Amino acid sequence: MNKGKVDILLGLQWGDEGKGKVVDVLTPRYDVIARFQGGPNAGHTLEFNGCKYVLRSIPSGIFQGDKINIIGSGVVLAPDLFMEEAMALENSGHLNKKNLYISKKAHLIMPTHRILDKAYEQQKGKSKVGTTGKGIGPTYTDKISRNGLRVGDIFCNFEEKYKAHKLRHEQILHSLGFDDYDIDDVEKKWFEGIEYLKQFPIVDAEHVINRMIAEGKNILCEGAQGTMLDIDYGSYPFVTSSNTISSGACIGLGVAPQKIDQVFGIMKAYCTRVGAGPFPTELFDDDGKKIRDIGHEYGAVTGRERRCGWIDLVALRYSIMINGVTQLIMMKGDVLDEFDTIKACVAYEKNGECIEDFPFDIDNVKPIYKEIKGWKKSLSNTKSRGELPMEFLDYVDFLEKNLGVPIKIISVGPDREQTIES
Repeated sequence: MNKGKVDILLGLQWGDEGKGKVVDVLTPRYDVIARFQGGPNAGHTLEFNGCKYVLRSIPSGIFQGDKINIIGSGVVLAPDLFMEEAMALENSGHLNKKNLYISKKAHLIMPTHRILDKAYEQQKGKSKVGTTGKGIGPTYTDKISRNGLRVGDIFCNFEEKYKAHKLRHEQILHSLGFDDYDIDDVEKKWFEGIEYLKQFPIVDAEHVINRMIAEGKNILCEGAQGTMLDIDYGSYPFVTSSNTISSGACIGLGVAPQKIDQVFGIMKAYCTRVGAGPFPTELFDDDGKKIRDIGHEYGAVTGRERRCGWIDLVALRYSIMINGVTQLIMMKGDVLDEFDTIKACVAYEKNGECIEDFPFDIDNVKPIYKEIKGWKKSLSNTKSRGELPMEFLDYVDFLEKNLGVPIKIISVGPDREQTIES
């Protein structure tokens, strides 16, 4: 029997690259879609048949009713938010509970984790990271300090374990002088979410996934956030609390590195960032506002305005290198339809020196731009590569030469049908 393959799909910038749509486009080719890290701080937006859906914790393959979807061990899960998300899918006819597996080793986001998130962020003062306040960081902190509460714990003395963890959090909050909070209503809903979780297959996900690979099934690993938010290789400390890069799939799902085949890297035709942190190509002029307005650049979960800028090839080359990207997917080329000139950052300048490799510190670097002629035509109705304007194809060719990896999929709109493959 042929062994199945494992491919990885992840974002190469600061998140919000459009992973949800691409997973939905690719899922017909896979038997299993597995989420390997992150929590409900990242929203994947999908649009089809005139409807818009936002997924936060559930893998984007859920819309393919016959596929197995797995929430892996590297994910942190908020039972109340998961219940909201799953019930909305159930009400729209898009949830098959028996096909959504949850790892016993996934860590639980407690109500007090969210309060801790606010307390820690408040303490940072002007050095705020820009957290979504969903409790992600404190949950991963508990995990690393060996104080975490996991999904598998709900079947054994759970209330006793929960109370012990809650008491420890309350002691920390008191020591921070953060006593003015009330979680009674949230806690009630949270425990409803715990009971709701029990309706799904709660499994040793690493055994399930490896057994499926041995049976010849093909797995697509789905990441949250983007490479530049990786805890080790992103723009620290303005990062998320998990490994968002391709090796994170091996850790978060229990898959050996030699089983990985293709690594699909997603990027926008420009760049965005949510929250605080350095952003070398950020635009503060009318071009930045124009990109935000045309691209509807607002957070899927938080609704926050995204910071917008030109594409950054220095950061992208770095992302491609550390992820081992084999194919590129470019999103939102249509957002740049109306620009006379497109800019691309090909290097940085710092202290009078030209830098082509992504440095330890990107504070105060200045982008060095290459200008490309815009196409000034709408891409949204194009169905094939041959219909794309020559100027746009020149932009694609320029990117491929500078990044060293082929762009195999081009998105020209939010709907799953607005996708061109080569």
